Amino acid sequence: MWLQTRCELSFDIPVPTPFVLMLRPRSGAQQWVSREEYRITPSVPAFEFTDGYGNLCQRLIAPPGAFSIRTLSEVMTADVIDRAPGAPFIEIQNLPDSTLAYLLPSRFCESDRFGPMAAEITQGCLLGYDQVARIEAWVREHIRYEPATSAVPASALEISQRGAGVCRDLAHLGIALCRSLSIPARMVVGYLHALEPMDLHAWFEAFVGGRWYTFDPTQKTLRPGYVTIGYGRDAADVAIYNQFGPPVIPRQQQIDVDLLASSRALP
Repeated sequence: MWLQTRCELSFDIPVPTPFVLMLRPRSGAQQWVSREEYRITPSVPAFEFTDGYGNLCQRLIAPPGAFSIRTLSEVMTADVIDRAPGAPFIEIQNLPDSTLAYLLPSRFCESDRFGPMAAEITQGCLLGYDQVARIEAWVREHIRYEPATSAVPASALEISQRGAGVCRDLAHLGIALCRSLSIPARMVVGYLHALEPMDLHAWFEAFVGGRWYTFDPTQKTLRPGYVTIGYGRDAADVAIYNQFGPPVIPRQQQIDVDLLASSRALP
């Protein structure tokens, strides 16, 4: 399916302010970016780099006054989300080197605190995909998804005690539970078509059966329409922007995801 994503961020900047942005989706196994627009107003020099997780990032200094960033992408994504019940657990010694960082505890995913809980949740499951699917279902059933209720990331431990959170919070808990079972799991941030209410979205992926699979405990059913912007260990790695100096909050944040006819997106 073809999707068009739009993101607009507007700020009032008090002093020259350094930003590191993560707003460009990258073509990969699950998506192909056919067209992009990236507008910064007023125009300032921006320098792009790829971070340690393969995400496209931009560095710039925003000048004082009104400052805005507008992005648009046309992206082809899969028509179905792959599911693989029974896909096996991969023993640590056989995991690709690139997955090993996603086994360890991180700032918001204290996986070393969840071993007994994860074992209880997944009791009787086949090792691998079925364990992750059970974790996804358990988080969906036991942690309330409350969009737009928290501007500050919470850790998996906090969310398990609170019993509610936004999408990134539920993803943190799912990730921590997977890692406690020695299943690599990573945070994903991006867009989801027909998300209610519309906003940027976060979910997680787990590495089983020799590849990454998508899991989303905030949605009743996993449906196509995901566009990935970034991957990381947790929310600290996938912020769409990091700003340094006196704090500024977006005066406006507008997110849109529209379904396109394929002929419109092709050259």
